[in-house]
Amino acid sequence: MSELRPVVVAVIFGMALVTYITKASGLWLLGRINLSERLEAGLQILPGAIIVSILAPELVSGGPAELAAGGVVLVVAWRTDNVLLALGCGVGAVLLFRSLG
Repeated sequence: MSELRPVVVAVIFGMALVTYITKASGLWLLGRINLSERLEAGLQILPGAIIVSILAPELVSGGPAELAAGGVVLVVAWRTDNVLLALGCGVGAVLLFRSLG
């Protein structure tokens, strides 16, 4: 097992700090301006759009295991309306389908 270098820990800590500052400043800024209904609707749908933009290329370039797991995600998301549960089921499904194939 390799040792954990102080530079690696510092880089990880720095990335976490920058991520936190970015999110906190965004929340602070959004709390100080009035948003239109259209902008609020766009911000509410944004997390789903980000997930799709990350996972869609994998689904398109994947094989039968990935396509079947995508179907599992769609069914779970449709039946439960829970994106996190659907993603978890999709990860489990792709691992299962890959081990079977």
